[in-house]
Amino acid sequence: MAENDTINTMKDLIEATPEEVAKLEKQQEEQAARLREEERPLTKSQRKAQRDEENEKKALAAWVPKTALGKAVKAGKEKDFDELLTSHKKILESEIVDLLLRLENDLLLIGQAKGKFGGGKRRAWRQTQKKTMEGNVVTFSSLAVVGDRKGHVGIGMGRAKETLPSRTKALRQAKLSIIKVERGYESPEEKALKVEPHTVPFIVQGKCGSIRIKLIPAPRGTGLVVGDECKKILRLAGIADVYAVTRGQTRTTFNVAKACIDALKKTKEMQL
Repeated sequence: MAENDTINTMKDLIEATPEEVAKLEKQQEEQAARLREEERPLTKSQRKAQRDEENEKKALAAWVPKTALGKAVKAGKEKDFDELLTSHKKILESEIVDLLLRLENDLLLIGQAKGKFGGGKRRAWRQTQKKTMEGNVVTFSSLAVVGDRKGHVGIGMGRAKETLPSRTKALRQAKLSIIKVERGYESPEEKALKVEPHTVPFIVQGKCGSIRIKLIPAPRGTGLVVGDECKKILRLAGIADVYAVTRGQTRTTFNVAKACIDALKKTKEMQL
């Protein structure tokens, strides 16, 4: 069978024009590269991502919605997530978001590990203790951000006695608080080219507590000129280039994240 394929390919090469020969060679190279990729063993992180995706699909297939909106989404009657946001329908089940959007998630570093002279490494879980008659009761908090890199983003806080349950709560809360972000261009000339929007459409400001953050449109290729935790939010929102100015107690990561979300909300509100 393989010999017949080789003979047919040689006949095609003899009878074909130079353009067809180049096209055929390109197809063969792509097929060979695909075969090499399939034969290559998966890394530990790739296997974990594959398992998580399979578990998520199984959970969505076994999901039994409890709300009217959840039943409509599961039945396929509601397919546009933006319509749900504009109609101000209350989303009470995180599975609704999972079905309508393809989300990525990340954890913001709100805690700090123990270290010499108080200089421990930042970590995703903030540990607090409550003094009781029985002793110290430890609680873990985490702050999650989810987004599809196409203008949808949300953050959520979770608190539990263990780290993984707090992460699960934070992800659920982030999915239920997703907002639509209006993206834009640095100049009208770039908008006329009909390329992918890459920055905020105009200067927006957000605040939370003592934090004041200003997001300024930037030229394509600038990158995210902002703190590391805000980078995670903006990246998942689909914003690739922006200048930012922050004031206040910026070490309070939770307030910085909320101020960033407040600024992104105004991109949509000021467009309406």
